[in-house]
Amino acid sequence: MATLPAAKLDELALCAKSGLDNHDSGLGCYAVDPANYDELAPFFDRVCEGYHHGGGKVHTTNWSLDGVEGLPEDGQLDLQKLGLGKELSMRVRVGRNLTAFPLPGLMTKADRVNFEKTMLKAFDVLKANPDYGGNVFSMTPNDVWSEVTGEAENPNLISADKYQELVDAHVMFKDMAADPYLASAGIASDWPCGRGCYQSADGGFIIWFGEEDQLRIMCMAKGFVLNTVFDRLHTALQAVEAIDGIAFATSTKYGYVTSCPSNLGTGMRASVHVAVPNLTSDGTDAKAKAAAKPLGLSVRGMGGEHTPIGKDGTIDLSPSSRLFITEAEIVTKLYNGIKLLLEKE
Repeated sequence: MATLPAAKLDELALCAKSGLDNHDSGLGCYAVDPANYDELAPFFDRVCEGYHHGGGKVHTTNWSLDGVEGLPEDGQLDLQKLGLGKELSMRVRVGRNLTAFPLPGLMTKADRVNFEKTMLKAFDVLKANPDYGGNVFSMTPNDVWSEVTGEAENPNLISADKYQELVDAHVMFKDMAADPYLASAGIASDWPCGRGCYQSADGGFIIWFGEEDQLRIMCMAKGFVLNTVFDRLHTALQAVEAIDGIAFATSTKYGYVTSCPSNLGTGMRASVHVAVPNLTSDGTDAKAKAAAKPLGLSVRGMGGEHTPIGKDGTIDLSPSSRLFITEAEIVTKLYNGIKLLLEKE
């Protein structure tokens, strides 16, 4: 690293700043530019090998379920086949960043607003599509919007009350400036400029912009067939990236680039809310986590990390792997993981 130019050494210091400031961090680092995984490879390769255990692998992308090990014969990941009789909350999300901008940790206030304005073209395409429709909700103040864009006001600005309503409904993300890890990494800087979300008319498709990654794109639904949310997300991603000026940042080694190395590759988290009352009979998720870990699954509370489980023993369950696994393998792994966890239940 001593041979790096001064500017790149400064970038490396910023990448590691969150961990240096917060000794209880997990990985303790965030990339601040899409090129960091290549240009700062001696650092990030060690981080990724320690976390993902790639052993020299190169990530591949594949959304096709054809031929995936563990896929049911009819190709349908139908949870009713596992004996579940009540519809589950299903969600699949990915993190994405654009090649045209630094990652959130290095973005200026102007970058954040210009990124939001760039994304409005994609949102207009989605709003015009009968399969999506919907609205954009922005937090960028009018004075900042006018300063950067030259326009009189932000056409999508929402009130503080509307913001809280969306947070309470789990449509919008919480105040990032209150997160010490994101604040140290520069990701929460300039809050709330360049932040907001798009939500489809049916409420089942949401894009967060300006969070830990520039985009968090997600589909959710109540039901039984995981293919439903998986296929809809894939179709939407193709529609978004087909728009001029929208190109998702990738690495030849690590797939889709994300701020946190833990999300590299697919950037995907596929999850369900499933009740396991026996494994949570003590009121905690400790037994559920112990049962899920050997299956390659992660357990969270119903509101995400560091939140409580449901009173009926409902947990949020998802495959742990993001990198060196395909999108199709993740959603299939979730299906088979639910089956094995229910057997332990």
